Amino acid sequence: MVVVALVSAISGLLYGYDTGIISGALLQISDEFTIGNGWEQVIAASILAGAVVGALTCSRLAERRGRRGTLLVVAAVFVVGTVAASLAPDPVTLSLARLVLGFAVGGATQTAPVYVAELAPTRYRGRLVLCFQIAIGVGILVATIVGASRSVDWRVAIGAAAVPAAVMLLLMLRLPESPRWLVEGGRADRAREALQRVRPRGADVSGELSSIAGLVHAESEASTRGWRGLREAWVRPALVVGCGLAVFTQLSGIEMIVYYSPTILTDSGFSDSTALRVSVALGATYLITQLIGLAIIDRVGRRRLTLVTLPGAALSLLVLGTFFVTGNSGREQVPYIVVTLVAFMAFTAGGIQLMGWLTGSEIYPLATRAAGAAAQSASLWGTNLLITLTLLTIIDTIGTGQTFWLYAGFNVVAFVFLYRRMPELTGRSLEQIETHLAEGRFRPADFARPERDGTTAR
Repeated sequence: MVVVALVSAISGLLYGYDTGIISGALLQISDEFTIGNGWEQVIAASILAGAVVGALTCSRLAERRGRRGTLLVVAAVFVVGTVAASLAPDPVTLSLARLVLGFAVGGATQTAPVYVAELAPTRYRGRLVLCFQIAIGVGILVATIVGASRSVDWRVAIGAAAVPAAVMLLLMLRLPESPRWLVEGGRADRAREALQRVRPRGADVSGELSSIAGLVHAESEASTRGWRGLREAWVRPALVVGCGLAVFTQLSGIEMIVYYSPTILTDSGFSDSTALRVSVALGATYLITQLIGLAIIDRVGRRRLTLVTLPGAALSLLVLGTFFVTGNSGREQVPYIVVTLVAFMAFTAGGIQLMGWLTGSEIYPLATRAAGAAAQSASLWGTNLLITLTLLTIIDTIGTGQTFWLYAGFNVVAFVFLYRRMPELTGRSLEQIETHLAEGRFRPADFARPERDGTTAR
């Protein structure tokens, strides 16, 4: 399980680094290629367009080749895309290379959390899946530090990601396939071997294997499979919650800050060095608060942690927008603006950002899990793409402060949506979650009731 979590972490690291490195690199790229905001948006967004394609394509690959086989393909594409981007001679080639790189990013975000969730014991599932999310924070922090140094050429900074991608490829060669996918394909013996490799030595996996087999049989009889299965009425509540949560993780404003904070700050009169140092502070905050969230999520609960932190994120953006709207965004107010940005990052990274990938790996029934995770990833990346392609234009049109207010409103809407629709999944096995769906008991209140076997949600 340590190696499984490590592979998941490397894929998250690559996602965080490859998307975050563009923030500081854009300052160098725009000077070298002599480009403006339009091309900057295209270069930043191209990786997101590729991620949408990767998420949808790798869903089918995960069903046909297995989770492990798909991650092998993803790792290879990471290497190719990274090298191509680092050697790009012009903005067109750079955008196309980042499009290829985006395929790997989307494929990793769709497949890695599902792979870990299907191998992990219920007790540790949340923490192991969130290794992926934490690694995203590490990748973003490393990227901001590299960008802030200003001594590393952007080509070297981008190309360095090929090393962890190659390590991921090598590690995947020694890992087992998902036991749930193997049972679904009628390979129970191999599924038993896979479980035994990731459980304590001598542990009896017969009960767990029997539970998986029973669920697979019931789903095959019901013909609820793949993308078609997502349209089934009993699966739809999970799809609504999962995709809604994915959309709001982006509308929270996190990507606006990660991708464009140096550009926003320099356009508002901040020096390049100050803007890049702020990016490092934000990257560090992202990582620290995610580690705190990782430590407490299984005790506090997924739903509660999200609902407690969303109001703080909305208030931070409201205050931040007020600084710019009232003209209090000069040098004297820099400390207050930075504190507000850090507060926003803490509330967002330690709350709703933890849930985006975790729910996609556990909320859907087994037979639709790959398709559901792909739909959720595509929703996330599609929203991210729309934001990245339009953000600088929106700022030019309505102003920096008003844009922050707009995203504060999105956080309020997210709170209302999740309060009404998102159940508490902490402490539930994948099979229990699926049972709730099948019985039409997927509202928050339904998960507060005792289980039929006498257990209760923690």
